[in-house]
Amino acid sequence: MKVTVATLSDTVFTLEVSPDMEVENFKALCEVESGISAQEMVVLYNGQPLTDGKKALSEVGLADGDMVMLDRRRQQRAAPAPAAAAAGGLFDFSRIQVPSNLLGGAPAPAPAPRARAGEEDPATIREMLRANPDQAAMLKQNNPRLAEALEGGDLEAFAKVLKEQQEARRERERQRTRMMTADPFDMEAQRLIQQEIEQKNIDHNMELAMEAAPESFGTVIMLYINCKVNGHDVKAFVDSGAQATIMSQAAAERCGIMRLVDQRWAGIAKGVGTQKIIGRVHMVQIQLEQEYLTSSFSILENQPMDMLLGLDMLKKHQCTIDLGKNCLTIGTTGTQTRFLPEGELPPCARLSGAGSEGGEEEAAVKASQKEAGSLEDKQLAEALARSASETMDTSEPKAGPSNPSPAAPTNTTFKETDVANMMSMGFPREACIAELTKANGDVNVAIASMFAKSLSASFGQKK
Repeated sequence: MKVTVATLSDTVFTLEVSPDMEVENFKALCEVESGISAQEMVVLYNGQPLTDGKKALSEVGLADGDMVMLDRRRQQRAAPAPAAAAAGGLFDFSRIQVPSNLLGGAPAPAPAPRARAGEEDPATIREMLRANPDQAAMLKQNNPRLAEALEGGDLEAFAKVLKEQQEARRERERQRTRMMTADPFDMEAQRLIQQEIEQKNIDHNMELAMEAAPESFGTVIMLYINCKVNGHDVKAFVDSGAQATIMSQAAAERCGIMRLVDQRWAGIAKGVGTQKIIGRVHMVQIQLEQEYLTSSFSILENQPMDMLLGLDMLKKHQCTIDLGKNCLTIGTTGTQTRFLPEGELPPCARLSGAGSEGGEEEAAVKASQKEAGSLEDKQLAEALARSASETMDTSEPKAGPSNPSPAAPTNTTFKETDVANMMSMGFPREACIAELTKANGDVNVAIASMFAKSLSASFGQKK
């Protein structure tokens, strides 16, 4: 039969028991669920305690569906013996508390504080949390550090963390008391009051958000679609905030398009971080469902995701991100392809715990970003040093007859596209050709030198 058990701490649970079970065994079963010791436990049925532990539940009247209450046994105080009063006719007035105003201002002795049994005991708190899975789950969400100590099983570690948090709570209470009783013109007290008011407003705003929009506290998965590049399956990330469509070097090798990479378009990609661009594939077919679309790719050296559909491809084919239907619509063909659920996402995009592969990819990305950043800083430092040396050479007058300047080298190692790219940044053609000649055709070094010279010039004008 099923018996519902309720405690004074609003804990309710149901037990499946046999009618022949004795009361003392029933108490032991309740001890496991409630955390109350069987020696201190009192079972109340219809307001009457079940005192005989050897009786069966059916004998005391319990039936299927009945409810019992659990309470702790309270220690009774020993009543003063009336023998002394009867024998001597005197009464003991030593326990009467006299008000302090009647003692001439002397404070009355404070009674010794009585600690409530089990309230601050780490072992009791741990057993209560273990007996209540709901409270343990809530603790894991709201207090991960204490929940980790609870799951570790070490009582000393749990008691240490619990003591630290209790001391911090008491310190906050003491600070709040000092703040409320401090001088109202004290700037430090006013600052603490302002912080508490702001924190209360933040907590109230969070409570409203949790009630009105609880979905805002969840994590939204990114938009991925299935596609094929050169006949190979690829999970593509749809990113309308990216300017260009990119692909990782590993995915490009897997799809067999590395032979089409134009290394003249190599460089550094900047965004949240920096990555090295190997080159560009000018046109590749992408299969979405049954449709074939063309797009260009920038190939990145260390990119965790295989492919990213940027704004250039989305605008070219008039794509629509339909979140109501959870699909990507190709405007030029009317084709729709669904966004992938979390279970079908690639490892680098999953919300669950990242595995070793994800950690390696993240480490590789960080390493590539650090390498690209150091390379860019090195190039900029070299350009600044070269610009500074040229400025010093031109500013210092040289003694003796003026020597004719050596003729510029006629062997050009740069490409016309590099000159066009530099001219699109606002630099004159002659200066671009001169810097490319000095840099032996390295367009990145030439651009860094041009920027360094322009910065030096603007700094000199400000002086």
